[in-house]
Amino acid sequence: MDRRNFLRTAATATGAAALSAGLPTAVAAPGSVAGRTAARRGGRVLTGFQVLARDDYQLVKGQRVGLISNPTGVVPDLRHEVDVAVASGQVNLVAAFGPEHGFRGSSQAGGSEGDYRDPRTGVPVYDTYGKGPTQIAQYFRDAGVETVMFDIQDVGARFYTYIWTMYDCMVAASQAEVRFVVLDRPNPISAVAAYGPVMHPEYASFVGRKAISQQHGMTIAELAGLFNGEFLPEDANAAGPVQLSAVKVENWTRDKYQEQTGQPWVMPSPNMPRVETAVVYPGTCLFEATNLSEGRGTTRPFELIGAPYLDYPWADALRAQELPGVKFREAYFMPFMSKHAWKTCAGVQLHVTDRNEFQAIRTAIAMIITAKRLYPTAFSWRETQAPYWIDKLTGSDWVRTAIDRGADVDEVVAGWQAELAEFRDTRARYLLYPAS
Repeated sequence: MDRRNFLRTAATATGAAALSAGLPTAVAAPGSVAGRTAARRGGRVLTGFQVLARDDYQLVKGQRVGLISNPTGVVPDLRHEVDVAVASGQVNLVAAFGPEHGFRGSSQAGGSEGDYRDPRTGVPVYDTYGKGPTQIAQYFRDAGVETVMFDIQDVGARFYTYIWTMYDCMVAASQAEVRFVVLDRPNPISAVAAYGPVMHPEYASFVGRKAISQQHGMTIAELAGLFNGEFLPEDANAAGPVQLSAVKVENWTRDKYQEQTGQPWVMPSPNMPRVETAVVYPGTCLFEATNLSEGRGTTRPFELIGAPYLDYPWADALRAQELPGVKFREAYFMPFMSKHAWKTCAGVQLHVTDRNEFQAIRTAIAMIITAKRLYPTAFSWRETQAPYWIDKLTGSDWVRTAIDRGADVDEVVAGWQAELAEFRDTRARYLLYPAS
């Protein structure tokens, strides 16, 4: 069931220094110089698993391996990496571990698939969703793994829970004293910079364990290095930093979007159908925290936004603002599930016209402010639990309280710039790839 293989340990002074600093050991595969040359010439992007397989799985030879993955763990011909690795006869894959939505991705938000045995490979699958690091560590012991690999497609937003599955599994690996290997993948929405508010510790949850920005602008291997260097040493549940390695992506630069990699797009979760969805998601996911539909239950989640109480003036007002890189189509839709199921909602569809100009988080803040101004008695924040869900998604109460007192977009955005600048400085120490 899960996919991919282990990354190669660099037994060099550079690698040792990287580990001591919390950085993943970047695996220097044979031909890496040629790979850098190919990158300059526009060579094909290879994922960490492809590099691992190309090198005959040397990193995990003789190891009992576990793999944390989901349906995104595929090779370019769309076979699952678990199937490829097991069929190779070179990997002793003894367990797979599934995140939210499950190893095969069949469950909706807030769900998973439970424990079972993969019918194709016979590998036992353990369900990590909703489990703490101590229970996950016991899974690692029960399975007898010596190395745990992680390979799940992230989409670049702090509240997309797979990165926190990775964090919890890193803490668990430190408890169980097993090696942790990240098979890296490109950030599908590019990773030139970080944007948005930074989470405050008192608002920690599974949509944000630690203080990173809302759009982090990193790959999963870079995040793992940051987690290991900045957070695990101070985490009371961790037995210190984990023994971390990473198999880097080849021929990728930070300015590339998913379509430029040549890699297939597989939905990482049921409501992330397209790369276009991922582009808007760091912003429009905030509508989860309002009484507007974020488009769940439609064919364009996070691109269609609306509510039964809205009408055409909202679309007109948004178009009049001429927000960069996006156009708004007046739209009417009926979700078949989630908020406002089977009710006609009026609203907009976002059409991103220039990804490099588009600012997902700023755009979403402008949309929320405009809806609240036009429909002050109908608009409300979602209060399913304390604190407000918007506070958990944005990482503090700043966005909500600023909007409630009438702040405009520029004032709201200005309120997180100092914390964002500090995070950007920290982030810079863990970046593994060139800008272009």
